[in-house]
Formats: sequence, C-alpha cells, structure tokens
Amino acid sequence: MTNIKKAKIAFKSFIEQYEDKEHVSFKLKVVHTYHVAENAREIAEKLNLDKEDIELAELIGILHDIGRFEELKITNELNSVKFNHAIHGSKMLFEQGIIKNFIEDRQYDEIIKKAIENHSKLEIEDGLDKRTLLHSKIIRDTDKLDNYRVKKEESIEAIFPTRVNEKEDMEESLLSNKVYDAVLNKRCVDIHDRITPLDFWVCILAFTFDLNFEVTYKMVKENDYINVLIDRFDYKDKETKQRMENIREIINKFVEEKI
Repeated sequence: MTNIKKAKIAFKSFIEQYEDKEHVSFKLKVVHTYHVAENAREIAEKLNLDKEDIELAELIGILHDIGRFEELKITNELNSVKFNHAIHGSKMLFEQGIIKNFIEDRQYDEIIKKAIENHSKLEIEDGLDKRTLLHSKIIRDTDKLDNYRVKKEESIEAIFPTRVNEKEDMEESLLSNKVYDAVLNKRCVDIHDRITPLDFWVCILAFTFDLNFEVTYKMVKENDYINVLIDRFDYKDKETKQRMENIREIINKFVEEKI
C-alpha cells in the first residue's frame, strides 16, 4: 500500500538536496508537483476509484516531475526537446533506486514507471494493461490541468527561463503555421514544431484536445482557463490576433462538446 504522508516527506527531503532552490523555475516546479498530486486525488475520487488507486494516483502526481529538478540542475532551463525529464525521472526512481524512499511496496512499480514515462509524450504508448493505462491518463490530465494554472499565475520568466524574458516578447510574437494547423485540426502540438514564443503558449492551449475525462474538461471550464490564457496578452500583429480568436472559438467549443 501507499503512504502519502511518507511520500510527501520524502519529496521534501528530495528537493532539499538541490542548491538552487531559489531559482524561480525550481520553485514553480515544486508548487506544480503539489498541485498535480492534489488534482490527481480529486480526479481519482470523482472517477469513483477505490482508496488504493486514489492514493496511487496521488503518489504518481508527487513523482511525475522528479526529472525536472535534475533538468534544471544540468541545463538551467526547462526544454523537453533537449532533455526528456520523464525518462530521466523514471531512471532516477527505478535504476538509481530512489523509489524506495517514497514507497516500500514494489507491486506498483510498473504502473508508476509507465505512468511517469508516458505523462509528457505526444501520445500514450500502446500495449498498456487497463490499470496502467488508467493511471497514465490520470497523470496526463492532472499535469495538463496544472499547466493551465501555471500559465495563468506564474511570471513569464519562471515559465520560460532563458527563452522568454518579458510579456512583450509574447505579444510581439507570431504563430507558426504548423502550430496553428494543429489547433485547426484539433490536435496537440508536436513539441518539435514549436519555434516562436507564441508557439509554446498555444501548445498549452492545445493540450485540451488530449484530455481523457469529462471531469477534467469541467475543471477547465470552471476555471475559464482557455479565455484567461488567451487574454493574458495583447497580440500586436493583426493576423495573429485573429488567429488567437479563432483558437479561442475552436477550443471552447471542443470543451463544451466534451461536457
């Protein structure tokens, strides 16, 4: 069985080893971890899962971004193209063996491993058993859900360290055709297609096309995330402004259809 209290103590101990704890992006990822864990518990409860799977979902939330802290230490940025934080986190947990600090019971290892490795992929890998697939879907939804919150609340320099320095960089940015076409076709954005600052922003909005549960869509609507994120910037280019309005309409309609 899982012990969430122990896991949270272990996570706190884990992050204490890092010297650059005052880095804005480090703090962002700590807060993100706790929010994802809370969201995972809430969604699991609303899916009427049993106590064992509710706590397992919360544990996966605590562990899902373990690799991000090493990424910041090694690269001083958050860049999923250059550094696969999900695979790195999986290796830390299961090859270096630090999973034992978070949970003693080994029966969940494969579920945790696969859920973490799949949480940031464009698509979930094939061949997962029903329970592993369920937890992979939960962590993908909860991670995306908190990414909306992050983009709503956090500073631009914390969200995009070394890439976007101020609000004006986003407002003056253009949107790449490949990224715009992905939204028009109701698809998530391939991270390799992101070029401009605005591409990275729209990539978050397009997460909506990959959510798995009605409850998640309801949470997106309740928080008005799509409108809030689009309205965070005053887009200077006329065509870009119109494209963002089209994106607003497409995604909000998609959310309504899902609920």
